[in-house]
Amino acid sequence: MKNLLDIKDRILIAGSTGMCGSAIVRSLKKKGYEHALLTPKRKELDLENIIEIRNWFDIHKPTIVVLAAAKVGGILANTTQPADFILNNLKIQTNVIETAWSFGVKRFLFLGSSCIYPKYAKQPIKEEYLLESELEPTNEPYAIAKIAGIKLCESLRKQYGFDAISLMPTNLYGPGDNYNPSTSHVMASLIRKFCEAKKDNLSSVNCWGTGAPLREFLHVDDLGEAVVFALEKWDPDSINAPINNLSQPLTYLNVGTGKDISIKELSEKIAALTGFQGEILWDSSKPDGTPKKQLDISKILEIGWRPTIDLDKGILETITSYKNKHFN
Repeated sequence: MKNLLDIKDRILIAGSTGMCGSAIVRSLKKKGYEHALLTPKRKELDLENIIEIRNWFDIHKPTIVVLAAAKVGGILANTTQPADFILNNLKIQTNVIETAWSFGVKRFLFLGSSCIYPKYAKQPIKEEYLLESELEPTNEPYAIAKIAGIKLCESLRKQYGFDAISLMPTNLYGPGDNYNPSTSHVMASLIRKFCEAKKDNLSSVNCWGTGAPLREFLHVDDLGEAVVFALEKWDPDSINAPINNLSQPLTYLNVGTGKDISIKELSEKIAALTGFQGEILWDSSKPDGTPKKQLDISKILEIGWRPTIDLDKGILETITSYKNKHFN
């Protein structure tokens, strides 16, 4: 399979200091692209300012762009800041995608999210299920913004031949995660709660919801490898590229493990790995969100990518990383 990247490519990682962006940078460095990386910090490049972005592109002239920047958060953040989640993400995406296209960038990769799919989508979720029915209300504004990004990339490819592709990762965890109690996702929230409970010798831990929802979790370093693989190997226009059920080329692919776990089982696993032996209490007055979310990853498997990091090993490494950063 031909490599679609060149060692001389100037690769911009928009959002390079975030959890996803950092993992993508690590994977690119591992593959030998270190000298060509462009990793501006937020204070150096405001992605909500189109003039600033265009000036930056004019100076630095990236040939490859990965958009990993986004405003993200868990159920609490999404339900209390809906305007921020749709407005900020629409600004970032539109600015970066349009600028990359207008400056003739060779390849563009947009990172979406599995929350783009309907709340009650058939399981496991295929790429074709996008827009089949209503979204999960607790993250609808964020999901709508991400869908707009996917469709903008798809439309620019269709109308102008812009080589834009998108990946839809499942729930992510690993180094660089956000552990803020009001904005963190479920894995980070649980790791923080159980680590602190163990440290403070608490007798119980309170968790949101019923514990019944099923979720899939991918280590962020597996996502980093998937991004580099897609940039190097996935050409939606090639004869062997994944297609949808209408035999049309797909421009976005799911990325995950293809395996899910209940939040209750995940909590028990994290409790065991942190050494917490107290009681786990469930607050059923809090929302559960989507009942089940497991991605069908058969399309990306078709082109040769596979996840490699075992869930138990990944969680244990993440717990160690959290303790080293927050307890020392």
